[in-house]
Amino acid sequence: MEYKPINIMLVEDHKLIRVGIRTLFEETDGCCVVAEAETGKEAVDKASITNPDIILIDLGLPDMSGLKLIKLLQDKDLKSKIIILSSHNNEDEIVKSLSMGVYAYVLKDINTEMLIYIVKSVFNGAMWLDPKVVPLLRNKSESVVPQKQTSRAMFKNSHANLTQREYEVLKLVVDGKSNNDIAKELCISEHTAKAHVCNIIQKLVVDDRTQAAVKAIKEGIV
Repeated sequence: MEYKPINIMLVEDHKLIRVGIRTLFEETDGCCVVAEAETGKEAVDKASITNPDIILIDLGLPDMSGLKLIKLLQDKDLKSKIIILSSHNNEDEIVKSLSMGVYAYVLKDINTEMLIYIVKSVFNGAMWLDPKVVPLLRNKSESVVPQKQTSRAMFKNSHANLTQREYEVLKLVVDGKSNNDIAKELCISEHTAKAHVCNIIQKLVVDDRTQAAVKAIKEGIV
């Protein structure tokens, strides 16, 4: 059976970065870069022609803000899913872009394997937030992370199968801590920390640690 490749458009004004990302996906099975753009206007024109599955957008464009570009692309009623690839974790940009319905907000220091994973996950319907930006969403607009203001007791009642240790680990996950960081803070092995995170993901019925963190924020545990 032949699988349809993920058609990707890159919107990045720095040529060196753009070439690097293009090369990465050209060498990745199941991915195809169908268009590139240096400006917002060029991006709108090319997206209208190619209608890509995924659009990777750098928010710092020379002719318009990335947020304005998102709005223009949405007005075209394309099927494209937008991923922000930014060098800044600006709270206002994060909140506004998520409110506009982007599928992922990724910082540019992400490793290449993870970027490929994110693109493929978003293509298959997932959402993804860089762990470094998750803590910035606390107490933000309900349109981004709805706050139920649930008590800890109510949360525990809803997810009674989480252990006390898993609650402790979950709080650290929300803080953007790695498995290694969690292990050091709780004085446990990294293997044990990883096992706790895997259990949390399974028990909260989410796909990854970022979704677990977002769900914890929504449910009011943090």
